[in-house]
Amino acid sequence: MKLDQFLKWKGFVSTGGEAKYFIQAGKVLVNGSIESRRGRKLNVGDHVSFESHHVLFEPTDPMGS
Repeated sequence: MKLDQFLKWKGFVSTGGEAKYFIQAGKVLVNGSIESRRGRKLNVGDHVSFESHHVLFEPTDPMGS
């Protein structure tokens, strides 16, 4: 699943444009590092942080790998 899709799926943002804005603004961390690519493919076990949310990308996610 791509990072922007994941933010929408989790309900952290309501639109793809909103996800794009926050990702490109450096507001999203993946595994502790700022991620500015909205199309970054998440791997099982990746930690995604956005504002006060800290989520582990797990294989139970419907579009996960």
